[in-house]
Amino acid sequence: MTIQNGPSSAPAVIPLVINGKEEIPDSTFDVISPYTNERCWTTASASPQDAIRAVEAADAAFPAWSQTKPTVRRDILLKAADILESRLEQNAEFMRTEMGADVGASQFFIVPLGIRMLRDIAGRITSICGSVPVVEEEGQSAIVYKEPMGVILGLVPWNAPYVFGVRSAACALAAGNTAILKSSELSPCSYWALTRAFEDAGLPAGCLNLVSCRPQDAPEVVNAMIEHPAVRKINFTGSTAVGRKIAQSCGQNLKPCLMELGGKNSSIVCADANIDTAVKGVLAGAYLNSGQICMATDRILVHSSIAPTFMEALKTALNSNLDPSSPPPTLVNVASKARINRLVTDALANGAHLVHGTAPGTDEAPRHPGVRLAPLLLGGVTEEMSMWQEEAFASLAACMVVDSDEEAIRIANSSGYGLSSAIFTGDLRRGLAMAKKIQTGAVHINSMTIHDEPVLPHGGVKNSGWGRFNTAQGLDEFLVTKSVTWMD
Repeated sequence: MTIQNGPSSAPAVIPLVINGKEEIPDSTFDVISPYTNERCWTTASASPQDAIRAVEAADAAFPAWSQTKPTVRRDILLKAADILESRLEQNAEFMRTEMGADVGASQFFIVPLGIRMLRDIAGRITSICGSVPVVEEEGQSAIVYKEPMGVILGLVPWNAPYVFGVRSAACALAAGNTAILKSSELSPCSYWALTRAFEDAGLPAGCLNLVSCRPQDAPEVVNAMIEHPAVRKINFTGSTAVGRKIAQSCGQNLKPCLMELGGKNSSIVCADANIDTAVKGVLAGAYLNSGQICMATDRILVHSSIAPTFMEALKTALNSNLDPSSPPPTLVNVASKARINRLVTDALANGAHLVHGTAPGTDEAPRHPGVRLAPLLLGGVTEEMSMWQEEAFASLAACMVVDSDEEAIRIANSSGYGLSSAIFTGDLRRGLAMAKKIQTGAVHINSMTIHDEPVLPHGGVKNSGWGRFNTAQGLDEFLVTKSVTWMD
């Protein structure tokens, strides 16, 4: 791979991108790196007027892009994937700097996954087609078209920017829409790097626009775009709390929305589970990317008959991975750590105990710069505890012992969330039967709750949202169906 021709470092100010031009307005804000807890770069902050100009640019670009031949759209997306791959290490470094991911999560998981998703989406473009149904009336014919919708607004989070940016923007572009990305204020450079790759691949000006803003300005900026008549659909990936507000605004404006929200994901360890497989799956699911993944394992439900053996194996594995010379994993910001400390303190005060880790205020994280939280595992939790009900989004998980598969399923389903789950069992039929009863968008048998790839639809039920990204279903989310009849 020889394509590079891109920036070797972040620009002095991360710009907006409107109609193919990088802009730096008067208002900016600082991005704080969790590695150092200091400023890593400054970012442009859009006004509502800037956001409306982005919508207008996308609207103006839509007629030509929607009529662009599928093979041309495909080739541009494939070239963008090649460019992202040629800049993989640099893009991963942007991500690490601004949101604290480690090398494994950024360079070998999230950025490569985004590239694979982009290639998969590109390959599906030429398969978009309608149908020719046979209608009732003699002498009449019909055809059903699938057409692009118009301008798509994508509201994307900080924790896996290259994956979420591809899902939000590339799916819309592949279907013939134009798009606006409103980036997270915590990872704007990664989204700028993604947008830059599409521009360098030859995407026409205005087809993909990038807007960022200060957190306090986000409601006004986002609502200005949702309310604009040219915006035809909104997709949002993020917390359930913010998702409710976005959905409310979409409802008021009669705009369809695709929601991929939070998760409180359970791993069920059955009586016949392979202990080694279960331990590896649970730990990877709980602590990958510091647990800052919507599919991360928060709840571990282990059958009482194997609980002592499993818990000892779990503690042994956690202790063997402990390197005193290495700094603890990072969390994205101080507020995130403070929230986790409150959840853990409350649980311990109400009868829970530490299986692994140290109580808030007694760890040695201050020896290291930045926002750090060593992995925590709690036992003795109850269903009433806040930490059992609220999404952690950190290197924190909790164990509960159950006496039957039915009890495990009931507790797993008691969550208001429904994104992902895992079952560890030596009997596939048992696992499949349990999977049918679990109320989540995905169930993974004998592997961790974190599983995302281009060929699998991704999304949740209940408070984890609705609609699906990835594969043909993800493309269909950004198409409308039109019926046309005529007399022969």
